[in-house]
Amino acid sequence: MSDLEELYREILLDHYRSPRNAGHVPGATHSADGANPLCGDAVHLELTLDGDGRIAGIAFSGHGCSISQASSSLMTEYVKGRDADAALAAVGDFQRMMIEGDPPPAADFGDLEALAGVAKFPVRVKCASLAWKTLEQALADKRGASAAVTTDERSL
Repeated sequence: MSDLEELYREILLDHYRSPRNAGHVPGATHSADGANPLCGDAVHLELTLDGDGRIAGIAFSGHGCSISQASSSLMTEYVKGRDADAALAAVGDFQRMMIEGDPPPAADFGDLEALAGVAKFPVRVKCASLAWKTLEQALADKRGASAAVTTDERSL
């Protein structure tokens, strides 16, 4: 294993063992539930947008494999403080990374790049993408909504 692969492994394990933004957002204005019926991963996402359309608070709960939980933690860290449109653009950039195996050149993903190696394992792409698809659903109606998403072969 290369030094970079070892670093990425450590980043993912850290976010799995000590997830950031796990829990609930009091007074959440947006929420969505996501599930991967093939493996049993599930995520509930809550967030609030401030008056400028920025994600002021975001949290997740649920259960699943280390990749789905680490991806949820990394995603919340990445989008917190960004405006909703930038967060939605990041969903597309993340999906491209999951397909191509490299972050898009314009994306400054930082620690999220630790998930790029998941592209080598197509069955695990669904695990990494679940939180991102759930975020997309939560932001589908910027006025506030509750939504549900099921991540399976058809949606990725």
